[in-house]
Amino acid sequence: MFYYGVDYYPEHWPEERWEVDANLMELAGINVARLAEFAWVKLEPKEGYYDFSWLDKAIDILSKHGIKTVLGTPTASPPMWLVKKYPQILPRDKDGNMMGPGGRRHYCYNSPEYRELSERIVTAMAEHYKDNPNVIGWQIDNELGCHESNRCYCDNCLLKFRDWLKKKYGTIENLNNSWGTIFWSQTYTDWDEVIIPRRTVGAHNPSLLLDFLRFVSDSTIEYQNLQVEILRRICPDKFITHNFMGLFGGLDYYKLAETLDFVSWDNYPKFRGKPNPARIALSHDVMRGVNRNRPFWVMEEQSGAAGWEIFGSHPLPGEIRLWAYQSIAHGADGVVYFRWRTCRFGTEEYWHGILDHDGIPRRRYEEVKKMGEELKTLTEIKDSIYKAETAIIYSYDIRWAFEIQPNNPDFSYMDQLQKYYTGLFNQHVLVDIVHPLADLSKYKLVIAPSLYLMTQEIKENLERYVKSGGTLVVTLRSGVKDWNNVVTDKTLPGELAELLGIEIEEYLSMFPDETYHIKGVGPERFNFKAICESLKSKSAEVLAFYEDGPFAGKPAVTINKFGGGEAIYVGADVDLNYIESLLFWLITRSRVNVIAMGSRDVEVTVRENSNGTFIFLLNHSDKSETIRLLIPGMIEEITLEPKDVKIIKR
Repeated sequence: MFYYGVDYYPEHWPEERWEVDANLMELAGINVARLAEFAWVKLEPKEGYYDFSWLDKAIDILSKHGIKTVLGTPTASPPMWLVKKYPQILPRDKDGNMMGPGGRRHYCYNSPEYRELSERIVTAMAEHYKDNPNVIGWQIDNELGCHESNRCYCDNCLLKFRDWLKKKYGTIENLNNSWGTIFWSQTYTDWDEVIIPRRTVGAHNPSLLLDFLRFVSDSTIEYQNLQVEILRRICPDKFITHNFMGLFGGLDYYKLAETLDFVSWDNYPKFRGKPNPARIALSHDVMRGVNRNRPFWVMEEQSGAAGWEIFGSHPLPGEIRLWAYQSIAHGADGVVYFRWRTCRFGTEEYWHGILDHDGIPRRRYEEVKKMGEELKTLTEIKDSIYKAETAIIYSYDIRWAFEIQPNNPDFSYMDQLQKYYTGLFNQHVLVDIVHPLADLSKYKLVIAPSLYLMTQEIKENLERYVKSGGTLVVTLRSGVKDWNNVVTDKTLPGELAELLGIEIEEYLSMFPDETYHIKGVGPERFNFKAICESLKSKSAEVLAFYEDGPFAGKPAVTINKFGGGEAIYVGADVDLNYIESLLFWLITRSRVNVIAMGSRDVEVTVRENSNGTFIFLLNHSDKSETIRLLIPGMIEEITLEPKDVKIIKR
């Protein structure tokens, strides 16, 4: 069964409206609704007194219209009575100031009182709904870490951080050596001297900062798992998920996903400006990647203009359907729209849903309804797998290290990731996003953007892949530091020097208005900015030279044979044009299947299962576009109308 749903807030509307809503949902093909993730005060109006009667009624009404329920644990919004009685649960900012209630996520993940209160409400809900057949699953909390809410600097976090460090390093001497605390006389003589990185004069030790971000992530995961354990024990037959946030970087999503049945995420393509199909696709692929390349859900799919104080553009005709199908094309087995009806009060008055404030079905509802009819014929797609021959390595630890020390104001790890992904996306090549220690053997081409932090295990994983015949692309600022965020004493690229067959003689950070050029064997010249490295070949062949700038005439891009494969190094922050040119050559060289040729505005993906192969074609353009499919046994030209979607089964 493919799940097609809405996020519904019956507590916001009179009870006499619930039946009307459920009927409209049924007519639109809706078969699942998420409820209650912000309803703590209505579920527990005072401490220890629980009232589930209203929620029982809402679930019952929905069920009579064929709609199952996913319940959210309501811990993202502590009620005012709780804050009044337990003010110590509130988080503190870098200055030590308490961040009060009034919004949401106003709690410290390490507060023992809040953990106990959370366990109580989750246990009460689990016990009440464990035998309800209309409740099929649970969502833990809501958007963990949103608003940087997990970066708390209270005394609870300080004590827990010290305990976390003790487990990691064992002795204070080991911590000092690992962090290099001799610098600026920061050496600790006892664990109770270790600080949490509150605001200070100057900047904190980068190793301290990186470990703090890891601790923050682990604390959030530990808090989630408190709830997971309760639900697993009491409701073993119901799935457990959490709504991730795509390219959000405040948590290690690989670890957060480990105890869940599957990952869900919240997709708002038009939240900040004009939709970027490649960026949305990357977000889907990251979510599928942290979900171990299995099908996922979109728990919040945009259905109207998004915004709080200021609202953005409404989805144009066809876009709601297009975005939902893009989710499915990248591996979603469930799409749930946020929200059913636009709220009349509170912070999200202008975060629009399928229905406007007046609750009258109009264009957006009709588009959702049309897709609901179509999905009834697509049940075979469920559990099909997205098949990619290329992969991009993505690390949260490396992302955090660059957050602490960006190296150059115009350099971005995520920009590197997005550019190389876009270079493949524009050439209709399917991509998986993978952990640095993932098994790479099934991929013909792997890209590793800016492997800033390095371990022996990552080095060996990359060498094993290339030695066995793989093609690897590594980009600038790789092999610079160890896993503790301390710079290597080896000539760069450090541990990767033998694999890449080069030495880096010098690296340079440029001013924002500086742009220079590299040139390969052809007539074209390409731009680069921000950071560049002067390469010296040890065993590698040079693919491109710096044409001008401080390293004019020096190698910029190299390729090195290593075992049965090849390792390419790109020593500059090159533009998308060069990336596409390089990748086109490597795609051909490594025999990666290109599944289509033609318009870049048409996205093509493939999912497969025992029922067959499903080819998705999505036209992101405002005009008709033609694409030529190159699937074995199916070479043909197909034209799509503006914002249209076609699904072909083989």
